[in-house]
Formats: sequence, structure tokens, C-alpha cells
Amino acid sequence: MKLSVVVPCFNEVGTLQQVVDAIKQSPTQPCEIIIVDDGSTDGTRELLSNHIAAQVDQVIYHPANRGKGAALRSGFAAATGDIVIVQDADLEYDPQEFPLMIEPIINGKADVVFGSRFQGGRPHRVVYYWHMVGNKFLTNLSNMFTNINLTDMETCYKAFRREIIQSIRIRENRFGFEPEITAKVAKLNCRIYEVGISYYGRTYKEGKKIGWRDGFRAIYCILRYNLFG
Repeated sequence: MKLSVVVPCFNEVGTLQQVVDAIKQSPTQPCEIIIVDDGSTDGTRELLSNHIAAQVDQVIYHPANRGKGAALRSGFAAATGDIVIVQDADLEYDPQEFPLMIEPIINGKADVVFGSRFQGGRPHRVVYYWHMVGNKFLTNLSNMFTNINLTDMETCYKAFRREIIQSIRIRENRFGFEPEITAKVAKLNCRIYEVGISYYGRTYKEGKKIGWRDGFRAIYCILRYNLFG
């Protein structure tokens, strides 16, 4: 099975080359790499056009910053692999774990796989306590409406059979993508699996972007996409 890796990117000039190298060194070769630059202003676009574009299958440039959900929408539409996985453009998630993520799909057991930072015994950097509390609250709230028992709804690592993700209309432009896509795959009665992954979280000084406003938006998205479609 062919794997497509969609990398949403905004102002990641310091890590993007390392992420591309890590993807290319992952056990799931060959794979299709699609980078979506979401209006970067820190030199990422120049790095892409001058160096990285020749190393990957496709680079999509948004003229202005629209958000992670918008970047993923563009990347998913361009994917041609049998399986599509999301890889952030930082170093929080390890492409060496792609095989863990896609194994349930390859074995014909799953349509969607979530990578949980709270399952299993893999390394997990200790960072923000209140982020963990918020994550668990949002995951539990989402589970109450979807009636599925995820442990990490907000995880970046999500893998989909391509026909599943390309059949879904994604409306959210920012981090509301996570509760939106969770609600929509649950409504489709997809076979959803969860696997434990490692997590090398970063601080705001190191470039973390999600904030408290996104938490309130996530609550809105959980209600909107579960109750109103």
C-alpha cells in the first residue's frame, strides 16, 4: 500500500528539513510527501522553494495564513496514496512510528487510526500540565457525543484510508479540525483504532502554536459537528 504524508507547515524554518529527512528515513518507503506552506513569513517558503521542493513530491503554497485545517484540506485533496497520514512540521512526532499507525489499516481492520500520546509505554516529554488537563477534558467531551472511547482526540497523528478522508468536507480552518474530523468519522461508522505513540512536545518558546482560544473553539466544534452535522 502506498502512503501519503501530508505536512501542514507555518513558520517552521528551524525544523522542516529535519522533518523531511525523518520522513524519508522512515520504514514506510517509498511514500508520497506533500507539504502545505500556510503563508509562512520566517523564511520557510524560501527554504521550500530553494531546497526542499526538489526532495518531496509536492509543495502547495497558501498565499496567506489560513490555519492547520485549511492546510490539511489542501493536502488531503492532493494525496494519491492508499493511506494518508498527518505529520506536523515540528519534531513532536516521530515518523519512525508510521508502521504502528498504518498497521491496523494494512491488516484490513481499521479505516482510521489515532495515535495516542496517553497509551502505551513510549517516551513522552513532560511539558504543560494544563494542556494535558484540557486535552483530557476535550477528549472526554467528544467521546460523550461520538460514543467512542478515544484517549487522545487532539493528537496530530491520524491515519486514514484515502477514500475516507477525501469523502469528508472539512470546514474548520484552524485546530478545530481535530474535533470536527473525529465527529465526522464517528458518524460514518468508520472502524477506528488507537495505538500508543511517543511524544516529544515543545514549549511556546520552541514554536508551539495552539492556545487557550483554540480550546474554546474545540468545545464549539464538538457541539456543532456532533449535534448539527
